[in-house]
Amino acid sequence: MLHKTSKVLIVVAFVAIYIIWGSTYLFNKIAVSELPPFFLASIRFFIAGVLMIGLAIFYKQKLCISKKELLNSVAASFFFMVYGNGVFVWALKYVDSGFGALLASTQPLFVLFLLKLIDRKPFQKKSLIGVALGMFGMFLLVNQRELTTPEGSLLGIFMILTCVLSWSYGSVFVSKVELPKSFLVSTGYQMLAASFILLTGSFSINEHWSSPLTWSSNVQIAMLMLIIFGGVVAFTAFNYLLKVVSPEKVATSAYVNPVIALFMGWYFLDEKLTTQSLIASLILLTGVYFITSRKRV
Repeated sequence: MLHKTSKVLIVVAFVAIYIIWGSTYLFNKIAVSELPPFFLASIRFFIAGVLMIGLAIFYKQKLCISKKELLNSVAASFFFMVYGNGVFVWALKYVDSGFGALLASTQPLFVLFLLKLIDRKPFQKKSLIGVALGMFGMFLLVNQRELTTPEGSLLGIFMILTCVLSWSYGSVFVSKVELPKSFLVSTGYQMLAASFILLTGSFSINEHWSSPLTWSSNVQIAMLMLIIFGGVVAFTAFNYLLKVVSPEKVATSAYVNPVIALFMGWYFLDEKLTTQSLIASLILLTGVYFITSRKRV
């Protein structure tokens, strides 16, 4: 009975990181159409961070951490949530959510190059194939006049790629530094730190703050989905999967999320879904597959 329960939990967890994380691009696009990006991200991370710390207290996990762990958590929060997510949400004002998700899927390629630079890790044959396919797919994706001619779209594409670089460096950084052992405590502190930094940034550039009661129903629902499901549920599922299945299987979300985002943006927001985008996404995600499925050395 326990074995069957575990199998069910694994399936549910995979559905969570596939569908929920894939849908966050859509919900961020809906929310940023009405709310300032830094204000949006700060509210989202503050509430999600409080919920994470609340869960840690419920499970009687220690909240006390060392100075080094705190500083590393703040640094990680900047790479992941402040720049990697906050600026990404801002860039979604200028590009379609599905298009942005496909650009974000290049993260494994960025991580591979960073590991090559930092650890001098050699490229394997699968990695080289993946890099070649990934770069060709990215070229086809961004080389579309109908998607890159609108005002601000090229800036949005550039900023999204810098966000992917930030997230990728954060992944390498986290693998090498000391962080709180508890995932709930670590993520909770990262979210709260990111919320404070983003709120400070929002205030410094004079973003308009508003009460949730004044938001449209679509934005209220989008924020609820981002906080509860995109933040707490999906992160918990991700952490659970890392403990019970291989990292390579968990990494499959890198090429499932963009497909979900692409079709959700097309279906719900009438975003353009060109033949070249479909071909580019197939090539790009095949490259990501080759990178994430390579043998570890």
